[in-house]
Amino acid sequence: MRIAYVSLHWPRFRSSGVGKKIYGQITTWQDAGYTSRFFMHTTAYDPSSDLVPGEIFTYCLQDAIVGKLRGEFDRMTAADKLVHAVKEFCPGIIYLRYGIYVYPIHRLASIAPVIEEITTNDLTQHKRLGYLYNIYNRLTRGILLRRTSGLVCLSRELANSSGIASYQKPTKVIGDGVDLAHTQPLQAPNNKQPHLVFIGSPDAPWQGVDKLVLLAKLIPDLSIHIIGYDRLDGIAVLPDNLNLHGYLETDQYKKILAQMDLAISSLALHRIGMNESSPLKTRECLAYGLPIILPYVDTDLHDLDCDFIMKIPNTEDNMKTHANLIRDFAYRMRGIRSDREILMSRIDSRQKELTRLSFFDTIARNSV
Repeated sequence: MRIAYVSLHWPRFRSSGVGKKIYGQITTWQDAGYTSRFFMHTTAYDPSSDLVPGEIFTYCLQDAIVGKLRGEFDRMTAADKLVHAVKEFCPGIIYLRYGIYVYPIHRLASIAPVIEEITTNDLTQHKRLGYLYNIYNRLTRGILLRRTSGLVCLSRELANSSGIASYQKPTKVIGDGVDLAHTQPLQAPNNKQPHLVFIGSPDAPWQGVDKLVLLAKLIPDLSIHIIGYDRLDGIAVLPDNLNLHGYLETDQYKKILAQMDLAISSLALHRIGMNESSPLKTRECLAYGLPIILPYVDTDLHDLDCDFIMKIPNTEDNMKTHANLIRDFAYRMRGIRSDREILMSRIDSRQKELTRLSFFDTIARNSV
């Protein structure tokens, strides 16, 4: 079977978490005997060599009002070219990563069954885009969702949410994963005081990096490292035990992770109305061997009771209420690494992709 993988609106970089996920998925599908091609609809980006390989359809956006109108027309033109390219590819399944609707992307459904990947609660998260884009998304999201033949949701919470479940589509819950076979664990460091790391990206309020400032103040003997940020908005003076490393490529941040005793994942999903998730960086840290703190319900790990995972509530004050327990956990995790045998059936991406391909096959058969 031929699979067309479609991504809308954003450049997908080889080095980004999403980019590595997409590339890994396509590679695994091809290894399993499926013919796959990536179709990327994105703002213009140079050099294109930094992007995930595939067919790329670019458009330009501008700030002025006239420029915005022209930019939206360019966005639609690029989407139209993408649709035609997908049609020429003759796929048996189209896998579409959710994005705000752009005309005429709904025509994909007339080419082959469309399975849409739902990665977030767009009804809450897209409020951050401003009033017009938020209203536009609410008015147009059903254009694609009504035409899909199936949905893949990153969490049970998303699958059961009213904004998704109301469409009554065949749905599979598959959390994000990591290729354990190609991710070698790092040896535990020999730190006298524990070192904790967070990996994220700016402009994402659900990551809650501001809470790490409070945690640093509450636990002065815990060294906290934030990868992906070179500054924290609104915070001029950082605690001495909080270190910002800025954006780093994989080989660079692996050197930081090798010095870490444990990691912590997104601290504020509650800010976008979510309580469950399966972040890529969580799985990557676990694959490298780092014990982890989960401030939310993890799709794959929620029922796992083991020494190297600590679970705390998804609340605004979770750092304040659990600081002492976090400190105790951090000290216990010195010299400890995660258990890959336990994690294999939970977060390994190759197993997840076989499950996804089985779902594709089912949808394709039922759509004949």
